[in-house]
Formats: sequence, C-alpha cells, structure tokens
Amino acid sequence: MTTYKETFSRLHRAALIPFFVIGDPDSDTSLDLVKTALDAGADILELGIPFSDPIADGPTIQKADIRALAGGMTPQKALEFIGRVTAYKSVPVGLLVYYNLVWQYGIKRFFADFKAVGGSSVLIADLSIDDADEILGPAWAVGLETVFMATPVTVEDRIRRIAETTTGFIYTVSTLGVTGARDTLSDTVKPLIHKLKTITDIPVCVGFGISGPAQARDVAEAGADGVIIGSRIVKIIEDNLGNPSVMKTELADFITSVYEVLQ
Repeated sequence: MTTYKETFSRLHRAALIPFFVIGDPDSDTSLDLVKTALDAGADILELGIPFSDPIADGPTIQKADIRALAGGMTPQKALEFIGRVTAYKSVPVGLLVYYNLVWQYGIKRFFADFKAVGGSSVLIADLSIDDADEILGPAWAVGLETVFMATPVTVEDRIRRIAETTTGFIYTVSTLGVTGARDTLSDTVKPLIHKLKTITDIPVCVGFGISGPAQARDVAEAGADGVIIGSRIVKIIEDNLGNPSVMKTELADFITSVYEVLQ
C-alpha cells in the first residue's frame, strides 16, 4: 500500500483528492465511479461511510448519505467496498466518518478491519482534538495514520496540538460552515494555509467549498499539498441518477479538468 508520505513526495505538486459517499447511488455504481476517478488522475481517495446525522455536511452530501443508506450500505459493507477499491489500485484511502459508527462497531475492531482492507487514515468529523486520545492508540496500534481538521477560526495553540497529533495530513477547512460547493474561494483559506505552513511541516490538504479547476489551482498555488473535492463530485451523481453512463462521463471529465490544472 502506498503511504501519504510516499505519495506527496512523489508528486511534487498538490494531490488531487476526490471524496465519495460509499454506496451512492448504489454499491456497484459507486465502485465504478471511484475506479473512474482513479483512472482519470485521482492521487488519493477520501471516502465517507453514510450516516443518518452527518452534522458537518451540507444538503448535497446529506442526500448522498440518504441514497446510500436506502441502498443498504452499512459500515461492514463499506469496509468490504474499500477492500475492492484498494485491490483495484494501491492509493492512500482516507476515511471520513462520524464517531457513533466507530463506537457502535467497536473502536479497536473498526480500525483493525479498516487497516486490513488497505485503509490509510481516519478522520472522525465530530471528534475534536480535545478527545483525540480516545482514538489515537487504537489507530496507531494497527498502523493507521491520523487526520484532524483545522478551520479559519482555529487558534494557534490548538493548531499546534493538531499538528502534534496528526500523522497523515491536516484537513484544512477552507471556510466556515458545512460542506458544499461554492462559487468563489473563501478569502480565509490562503492565510490559513500560510499559518499552517509556518507552524508545521505536516502536509496541508484543503477541502470544503472547492468546486472546480480554478479554485483547485488557487489553493495549490497558495501552498496546499492536496485539494479535496466532495460536494461538486456528489452533485454530478445527483444530477445524473437516471443515467449512469452520463454520470461516469461527467465525473471523468471533471476529474481530468482538475488534474490538468494541478500539473
């Protein structure tokens, strides 16, 4: 399995990191779309296990969660899905998940099972750095990396704590609020990237609100080590639910367009 360190070192540019809700709109189509993104140039994957109360997510990803849950996706099936992804291509796979799912599954067992299918890192969206000790030991014990979020309002002492605890990359939230594609890049993101870069050498990957190639290029030029795009990709799925072939084509075209501006 390729590690984050190996991937970032090899690229010498910002990594392209698409996000998918596992099982949206159904398991088979979801797997086909993830493979399509990998074939079109995705360097790293960020995958989400659907959850009934995704408090960090906006309407687009909330609806994707509903579709995936309606299709029968479960944490166990999601881990099996990840195994099929990593068997297809060895890239780092980060998991964005809510704590209740991990708790109910069993923290140690969840991390061990995720690592066994080729997982790289876990970001628990509703677990703050103050409670990080609940998951650090079990994650590190099985060889997983840890990812935590920094936002435009995160103060410096907390950023330092996040950097000390993060072994994968810092998930840098570009704007306040929930996930969702936005027309313009927040004016808070560039100063935040700069602040993080002066504090730590942990890779900085930016997500929330990036909706197209121009914003991805701006984030990369500001010094980000990776660009995470979720809601815009999920919207392509939503807009083409009745036509999987168009869904796949539009996704491939979008990933390619972002990949090209990051070169």
